[in-house]
Formats: sequence, structure tokens, C-alpha cells
Amino acid sequence: MKRHNALPAAALALCLAASFPAQAHRSWLFPSATVLSGNEPWVTVDAAVSNDLFYFEHNPMRLDNLQVVAPDGTAATPANASTGRYRSTFDVKLDRSGTYKIAVVNDSHFASYKLGSETKRLRGTVESIRKELPADAQDVQVTRNQGRIEVFVTSGKPTDRVLQPVGAGLEMAPVTHPNDLFVGDAAQFRFLLDGKPAGGVNVTVIPGGIRYRDQLEELKLVTDSEGRISIDWPAPGMYWLSASQGGGRGAAGTLEQPVRRTGYSATLEVLPQ
Repeated sequence: MKRHNALPAAALALCLAASFPAQAHRSWLFPSATVLSGNEPWVTVDAAVSNDLFYFEHNPMRLDNLQVVAPDGTAATPANASTGRYRSTFDVKLDRSGTYKIAVVNDSHFASYKLGSETKRLRGTVESIRKELPADAQDVQVTRNQGRIEVFVTSGKPTDRVLQPVGAGLEMAPVTHPNDLFVGDAAQFRFLLDGKPAGGVNVTVIPGGIRYRDQLEELKLVTDSEGRISIDWPAPGMYWLSASQGGGRGAAGTLEQPVRRTGYSATLEVLPQ
């Protein structure tokens, strides 16, 4: 593990955007299609951090923590992964019928401290930070950032196996299948924190195409005591959904009790009736 006076721009943007979706920079996965048919189709996914949704103009998303879950719950292997100046991209062969979950999952601890008048930073696990932290470090502040960025893609008929929560961090447990969304049909989603209902979570839903309109046209919702929200889609298209829960910017934590910040986002396609 290395000390850093500043995190790499793309990594920092990804962590912050996953944990604080209200910020201008938004992290997203964008598939070439969400529902496919035919014999073993492929899907290409773009991954980026940007101001305008689904438009490449800021930083690529790193794919170190990319996970692809096949319809039977086993891990699938992405192909042709590459990272350019503004985006990363990869392919997934849908060689099994049903719904796949594609996710970038981050869980890191960040520590800042002072040596004299100089501020230093560390990133890693609690154990690695503890080993690297100088004995004379002052004003130590530790944050744990957990972020999950997802998209769902279906080959043939939608299935539910990959919709089951893993029980770590902030997750969306869809009641309405995420590949079965239509204008005129209210979609029901449930949010969980470590597998338990997450009430009072702020959820933001923004249609794509921000670059081409004057208003953000975001929908703001708050989960009920069971972690549920209902979304009435105003129009067909691609949407970015995000949610966050955790300590504010001014909060300070320790290695024993770090400030915890959790975030979730997903790209969803809504079809006309």
C-alpha cells in the first residue's frame, strides 16, 4: 500500500460519485442493450464518470472491481476489457438464458492525517492503514466508502436469481424486474442496507440526455420504513437511479469506528407501452 497526497482523479471521482450521487460527477454503466434474444448474444457495456449522463467527457470508470453474475448465480467472465481517456468498455457473452447482473463494487477505507503542518492520505483496509500510519500522526480521520454500480441485462425471458441481495452495503432489491419497465406501469423497488430494510434513504432518478435539455428533470424520492419506493416513469428512455446513506462531509471517524458512507446507482431502460 502507498501513501498518497492526493488520490488519482478517476479513482477519487468514482468513489465520491458512488457515495454521493448528488454531486455533479456521476458514475454509470451503459449497455448496448438491456433485453436481447437469439443464440448466445453479446452485450457491450460502457463505463464512465461524467457530468452529463451517458456522455463521455470526464473520466473512465476503473474496472478493477467489475463483477458479472450469470442467471444461475455463478460468476461470468467479461471479455475485451479496455480503458481509454474518457471511458472503459467491455463485452459480456450471454451464453445462458435469463438475467445477468453487471456491477462495479467498491469497499475502501480512506484515512487522512497530519504530520506537522502537512496533510497525508492513505487508502486500503483497516489493517493496512493501521500498519502504514505513523506513530506520531495527528488528527487522524477515517472513512469507509461502499459503492455499488449496477446494470441488468436479460437474454430471453427475465429471471430473478441475480436480483437476490448479497447483504453488504446499500443495495436495490427490485420488486418490479429491472428489465420489465414500461411507461404507465409504476415500478416498485426496495432498498436494503446490509440486508435489512433501509428506510429514509434519498433516491434520485434522472433521465438520460441531460446534455440536450435545460432542466435536469430529476425525480426525488425517499424510501418508506420498509425501504420501498414507487416510480411512475414520465417517458420512455434510459434512466440513472442513485441512492446514498451515511455520514456527512464534516463527520470524522477513527480506525475503530470509521464514518461509513454507502451509495448505489443503476442504469435502467424504460420502454413505451
